[in-house]
Amino acid sequence: MKNFIVTTTRKPDAATENFAEKISLKLGGQFVRREDFSFDALKKIHGAENILLVKKNSLGVVTAEGELFFHPNTAHLRIKNLRGGDGDRLTDALKISAGSKVLDCTLGLGSDAIVESFIVGESGKVVALEVNPLIAEVVRNGLKNFSEDSPHILQAMRRVEVVNVDCENFLKTCAENSFDVVYFDPMFRRPIKKSSGLNPIRPLADARPLTEEIIREACRVAKFRVVMKEHSGSAEFARLGFKILDGGKYSSVAFGVIDKGYRLL
Repeated sequence: MKNFIVTTTRKPDAATENFAEKISLKLGGQFVRREDFSFDALKKIHGAENILLVKKNSLGVVTAEGELFFHPNTAHLRIKNLRGGDGDRLTDALKISAGSKVLDCTLGLGSDAIVESFIVGESGKVVALEVNPLIAEVVRNGLKNFSEDSPHILQAMRRVEVVNVDCENFLKTCAENSFDVVYFDPMFRRPIKKSSGLNPIRPLADARPLTEEIIREACRVAKFRVVMKEHSGSAEFARLGFKILDGGKYSSVAFGVIDKGYRLL
């Protein structure tokens, strides 16, 4: 992982500073007292590319593209629409329902995992993987502590299990058919620049393309289907053996599926 330091807001209370020190030990980063330094000054002094910022009630990461912090984002609106009887393209593609077990291999900011958790409910399970420890820590903390939303959304957040691990390594540890579906939302080969809310995550995100080996493992682990989200028109669907689903005619993204029984040769 790229070099980072851990610090706090200016004039933190003792509890916040102690928490920052604990996180630095957990993640293997250097804890630096903020004092009156700017973020740019701290980066220059300590040769850091990113800063894990510990606030009183939340975490953030200061990157070259801005501050990354946890927020339900589109999950709030999507769950509101689901409760109102509307569909959701992701959950329709996953074909999940109450009790389903979902392996989300690309946690990111967590919006998809929250919606998945809402659908599968208390009887289901959502395990969300994130290879970058800073993203994983920020989102894990947010899912656990965010409180400014409706009870049903907060309950969905609390049920998501975040694991900081490379998805290929995790898949290889899973038993055959141990999850109903496996989902991937990799960084697009052609980023959608107008998605300015995603800019802070770009310097931290795993830009490696999915491999055929990863998809083979996903097919082994998934009981019913493997789903991938990608840019509309992406060559990744054909390269990795996914069938593109109809729908979302005017959307910049598309979903591809591999149903159980189909295996890459």
